[in-house]
Amino acid sequence: MNRPKRGSLTLLAGAMLLASSAAFAKVEPAKPVTMAKELQEAKTYTVSSAPTAPLDLAKPVMPDITGYTDQAIAAKIVRTKVGKVSVRRMMQENALKDFIGGDNKMAEWVVRQHGIPQAIFIDDGYMNLKDLVKKVPKQYLSETSPGVFLAKLPIVVGQKGILEIDKQTQELRLSEEAGSFLVNDGQLFVRDTKITGWREKANGPATFKSANAFRPFLLSWGGTETYISNSKMASFGYANSKSYGVSISQYTPNMAKVLKRPDPSGWIIDSEFSDMWYGFYCYETRDFIVKGNTYKDNIVYGIDPHDRSHGLIIADNTVYGTKKKHGIIISREVNDSFIFNNRSYDNKLSGLVIDRNSVNNIIAYNEIYKNHTDGITLYESGDNLLYGNKVISNRRHGIRVRNSVNIRLYENLSMANGLTGVYGHIKDLSDTDRDFKLDPFDAQVSLIIVGGELAGNGSGPLSIDSPLSVELYRVSMLAPTKSSGISFTGILGERQDEILDLLVRQQKAVLIDPVERQTDLQD
Repeated sequence: MNRPKRGSLTLLAGAMLLASSAAFAKVEPAKPVTMAKELQEAKTYTVSSAPTAPLDLAKPVMPDITGYTDQAIAAKIVRTKVGKVSVRRMMQENALKDFIGGDNKMAEWVVRQHGIPQAIFIDDGYMNLKDLVKKVPKQYLSETSPGVFLAKLPIVVGQKGILEIDKQTQELRLSEEAGSFLVNDGQLFVRDTKITGWREKANGPATFKSANAFRPFLLSWGGTETYISNSKMASFGYANSKSYGVSISQYTPNMAKVLKRPDPSGWIIDSEFSDMWYGFYCYETRDFIVKGNTYKDNIVYGIDPHDRSHGLIIADNTVYGTKKKHGIIISREVNDSFIFNNRSYDNKLSGLVIDRNSVNNIIAYNEIYKNHTDGITLYESGDNLLYGNKVISNRRHGIRVRNSVNIRLYENLSMANGLTGVYGHIKDLSDTDRDFKLDPFDAQVSLIIVGGELAGNGSGPLSIDSPLSVELYRVSMLAPTKSSGISFTGILGERQDEILDLLVRQQKAVLIDPVERQTDLQD
């Protein structure tokens, strides 16, 4: 991707820029964060015209996702060798150490199983769930009605094991009371079926009650491949490490050093996830595909890639109704990934968040609307491109950028949001619980805004506090909600008359630069 140079604030009128005399009315005073206000007062800015050629950027090319299909998944399944099935103790199994380490964790399964904890293991080859039932005592795994199976032990796919759950299984129910869950340490294929966390006492799904109450879950470890297609999963997960819902995770650091397994990978396509603690979570995962799914009414997050996951494709998903936090969030060094053609709406907080040093991502052509705070939020994550997104009718800001530099906003529509169309600001996080060694950042913000439209936002089109640099070019601003017309806030508001004189009357680019930055560049 060609990156326009940093270090200037450039504004050039779009063809549809509203240029009424009311646009030059007095601007209402901004209310910046205390730290931003102090820094803002310490800076002096100059206004002048500037060339716009450095802002040219070719339309980003999205990865081809047409090959990620159920047929392609089916072709990956090797059924030539029949796997070995056993029921054995959970202790000393690498795939289960995270859940049974220490007396407290062990006690959980002792109580639920009424004895020494055991699990069902598939090793050294292929097994279909329909055939697995025939090889396991009925008190552990049984067919309760045609095609409906109830598991009352954890099911573990061993390192060389392959488990397929397909359309021969109408539904697999994982017993909440008995402490059942799925762990993949090999290859797992879930196709054309349904898996549900099950509450036997209620004879229904294990619907969410509280954060710390056990619910069944699915976890795939380092070195694994997980493929889910055309399936439904519901009522998984709770607030316990790796037990969030559907999780793809490298082993914990100490075990990873010993086991030396590669990063996990796989595809989740054309499926539905509901009432999950997290709909999707990953940790140190590479090249994972999350495509064409629906994440609805989940508890904390819909889609949540985390720590040091790279090369992800999150595309064509619909995420809505998340009850506690965000629809889609990538956090802590989730880099070099593509998030495009998703719809995220009616979530408790933001529709889409880029967080904690997640860099070099392309966020394109998403529809983010009617979320209960911001539309798209970037926290402490520089060097990202937002291209062609539609951010509409969110309750707070359309696009919010905090403590992040070289954020490029190209051809985005931010319309009818409750506060500002695009809000850039810095914030002092020293009074928070943030671990600055784990999540370092600089209190700086720089934006490049090219093309697109900022229309009908409640507090105005733009607000930028104490920028390191900001550039705008060809931005259309329509339908101001204020009677005063279009008004800028933050640094732009302070120099509005000069900016709009060049921007509207003279149809030129506008460069706003901090004086101290100009001095630094000359030195």
